Amino acid sequence: MPANPPGAPGVAARVRRWSRSFMRGRKPETLPVRLDRRRIYIVPTRAGLGYALLLVTMLAGALNYQNNAALLLTCMLGAALAASMLLTWRELHDLTLRSLHAEHAFCDMRLPLQLAFTDDHRNRQGLSIAVDELEQPCPLRPGASRASVTVATDRRGWMAVPRMRVSSTLPFGLFRAWGWITPAQNVLVYPRLLADSKPPARNDDPNERIVGGDEFAGLRDYHAGDPIRHVAWKASARHDHLLVREFDHAAPGQPLRFDWDALTGIDRETRISRLAGWVCDAYTAAHPWILVLEDHRALGPASDAAHYHRCLAALAELP
Repeated sequence: MPANPPGAPGVAARVRRWSRSFMRGRKPETLPVRLDRRRIYIVPTRAGLGYALLLVTMLAGALNYQNNAALLLTCMLGAALAASMLLTWRELHDLTLRSLHAEHAFCDMRLPLQLAFTDDHRNRQGLSIAVDELEQPCPLRPGASRASVTVATDRRGWMAVPRMRVSSTLPFGLFRAWGWITPAQNVLVYPRLLADSKPPARNDDPNERIVGGDEFAGLRDYHAGDPIRHVAWKASARHDHLLVREFDHAAPGQPLRFDWDALTGIDRETRISRLAGWVCDAYTAAHPWILVLEDHRALGPASDAAHYHRCLAALAELP
């Protein structure tokens, strides 16, 4: 029998999760958030541990053979190790997250977050930010103290920004310094897109139709001059007079209508995703549309970006 069942986290992962519960930054904080000396953690990396072991070996050899040159070299390398630890710690010291702005993203896609830090005229080239275990390089330069990261999404609606780990291993990769930031901010995730069916091809309002199109509209009595090919012979045989098939089409520029009640026989989330897909298709085609929600509230008609985001936000906020 295996020590860990399939899919169970390893010992290192469990220890890492357990240790995080004792670290600062667990509760959401209002921005700005500053990483001071009490919020920065630093430990040697594997390379740092190997380097330290090498120094211990060199020190033992230099003392054993009373070699002053080897002892001086060991002390210089030890000083470089201590300086490396200080420089790594300074990469994070006084780093201040000033604001956070979320872009737009659909469910199951990664949501971009724009982070703005206070410009303290320091060069922080080794910074990286880890969100949901994905570490993303975010170097900062004087005058350009902005970074961008992405967050995984798994459901629509409002989502709390997850805790972010800011870390660095510069200058030599011998130490890793990190700190936690948990912004007290929510972001809106748009519904999952479902474009497996075509949106309504026409507007069903008879007052917004033009006679003479190619879409069947119904039957009417025959009038002198009507084309013979439009006569509905089978339908006329059941009546005492001739009937003619009438055709029309939607007037140019008339908005499409995406109605919640028009989608039946599918579950709620699929209905929301299909409406979101239709909204995206209409926006891409620059065709005006009307979105009718579950509470019969109608949005539109329009085809601009503001209407596009208003419709997707309304779908995302549905209970």
